[in-house]
Amino acid sequence: MARILTVDDSKSIRQMVAFTLRDAGHDVTEAEDGQQALDLAQRQAFDLVLSDINMPRLDGIALIRALRALPAFKFTPILTLTTESSNDRKLEGKAAGATGWIVKPFDPEKLLATIKKVLG
Repeated sequence: MARILTVDDSKSIRQMVAFTLRDAGHDVTEAEDGQQALDLAQRQAFDLVLSDINMPRLDGIALIRALRALPAFKFTPILTLTTESSNDRKLEGKAAGATGWIVKPFDPEKLLATIKKVLG
């Protein structure tokens, strides 16, 4: 299936997301913040990035902008998985290059359906 980079500063959320994705057959790499995710993305390609917004060192919006600046991630789907639900933040994410916005807590079935949809 897909190689997915999941980014969240909450270990429990990372574990839940990774379990859901691995159970569906995906190859998952975990990062604990945006900077670690960017470092990983500069060394290897991913089919999809799933990122929180509020994180230390490099937040999700800045991560999306940085990833979109890399040729390998120009068209890679980037989904946010966050507690942020305001329209302003969603618009900021879209402007940065986010493909979609999922609000926590997440439904595993809906998460997988969204991933399937954006991966085609």
